[in-house]
Amino acid sequence: MGRVRLTVAERRAELLRATIEQIEERGVAAVRIADVAAVLGVSNALVLYHFSTKERLVAEAFRHAAEDDLARLRKLLSRRTTALRRLRTAVRWYAPTGQAKGWRLWIEGWAASLREPALREVTRDLDRQWKAALAEVIEAGVAADEFHCPDPTATALRLTALLDGLAVQLTTYDGAVPRTRAQEWAEEALARELGLDRAALIAATR
Repeated sequence: MGRVRLTVAERRAELLRATIEQIEERGVAAVRIADVAAVLGVSNALVLYHFSTKERLVAEAFRHAAEDDLARLRKLLSRRTTALRRLRTAVRWYAPTGQAKGWRLWIEGWAASLREPALREVTRDLDRQWKAALAEVIEAGVAADEFHCPDPTATALRLTALLDGLAVQLTTYDGAVPRTRAQEWAEEALARELGLDRAALIAATR
């Protein structure tokens, strides 16, 4: 049987998934258009038709990789429960001890974005979306008098910076930080930012 004909959207998604796999296997710098094409049994020209350059292909692959996690984050943060429960659930999920995006992929992306303007624009945009989603729920919790936080935007930045840093430690240096300790630190940071202690945070979100 011949190859199934894909729509433009399906073809682009297939190419992006293959690119993500190649980045995870080889790293951003080593990935070539030819590698992506070979995995799918298509021509280099087809890949370039859809993305024009390797830089654009890589940048869009990272955007594609984050979409599912952003959707998951928004789903967690939109649940009909207290802002405090939503925040704790989101932090536990986002943390490198949780089930969020493949951290090795994102460490690759951060490093490559120092040299690739297109990728830097994508990672900056995604970073803003993560922080804005957290800040919005923190603001809702303050408005509902669940906790106190004078600057939700700064809190979102500090929390994500901590979680990103822990991800680097856990992913790059095996055994540098026990996973249970990293989870404790994440929850302690969240509680501290909201004017609570960790015991009160846990009790309020059971």
